[in-house]
Amino acid sequence: MSSLEANPLDLVRPDLRGFGGYKSARTESLRGDVWLNANESAWGNPADPQARCRRYPDPQPPALRQALANLYACAPEQLLVGRGSDEAIDLLVRALCVPGRDGVVISSPVFGMYAVSARLQDARVIDVPLVDAAAGFLPDLPTLARAAREQGAKIVFLCSPGNPTGHACCLQEIAALADALAGQALLVVDEAYVEFSDVPSATALLGQHRNLAVLRTLSKAHALAAARIGVVIADPELISVLRACQAPYPIPAPCSDLALAGLGAEALAQTARRVEVVRRERERMLYGLSTLSGVRRVYPSQGNYLLVRFADADAAFAALLATGVVVRDQRAAPQLGDALRISIGSPEQNDRVLDALRLQEAAA
Repeated sequence: MSSLEANPLDLVRPDLRGFGGYKSARTESLRGDVWLNANESAWGNPADPQARCRRYPDPQPPALRQALANLYACAPEQLLVGRGSDEAIDLLVRALCVPGRDGVVISSPVFGMYAVSARLQDARVIDVPLVDAAAGFLPDLPTLARAAREQGAKIVFLCSPGNPTGHACCLQEIAALADALAGQALLVVDEAYVEFSDVPSATALLGQHRNLAVLRTLSKAHALAAARIGVVIADPELISVLRACQAPYPIPAPCSDLALAGLGAEALAQTARRVEVVRRERERMLYGLSTLSGVRRVYPSQGNYLLVRFADADAAFAALLATGVVVRDQRAAPQLGDALRISIGSPEQNDRVLDALRLQEAAA
């Protein structure tokens, strides 16, 4: 079976096939000027003088959904808007994995929410660790596919660019993995950082691989982390299943309005300019960190961060914190007992990182 022929509904839990979910007052296509069908207040809150939040929001705001579809070059029916990529991950695991039977495949070190969502669903976590190679931390794609087939996985999560490692898989690798998983598992490509990458989005492959889903977010490049707007892009039939499993009103109206404004032409142009700054600063930081004697290795990255191994990670972390710079301590993650992840900030913030580490080395 090819991944184009593979019906994603065959991967859905049998008890959820045809599940309609909760029908809220906003799912009905009714017209009127006096709305008394959702037990909402007839008045706005005193802190909301325009009464914008008096009524429940649209479950999938049409204007926002269309704007996101335009941004990600897909059809609106291929896209579900949710509360960040975290909700999409949780929905996929709940919709596909039978508790106590099915599994998900991950490649550690990686974003922790895949394993958290699996545990909450009582789905087995099958870990095929990344390979620490000369080119960076690389996924073992043939072993990922074999593990999924042999151990009964319904989902394979592929973080690209990888968090915290920074490696991005090319489209040919993703397509080959989707083909290898046809009829067995859904390949979920998490592209939270793809705007910073040289590698194109895997959404370009959706037309040829029905067992593929792509996660995108406005939290990173678009600077809307607090708005919690993320999407899963996949076969429309799978999107319908996920919507039935989703909470009735997932997108608060103020967040939807902010996201829509943030996807306007001028905002997108500003975002593109800032992404270019981050990409330039990423290369400057990679070189600057590599020149420090206390740095063992800086991994190349396609994200807005660098994974750095230190001779004394504890001292480096403390030196940065003493100057007010907070970075992500990765030492508890598999294979990363000497590593910190450093996000790429503004040029001035990046200078503070380098200065703090140079001072720490000089004092050592």
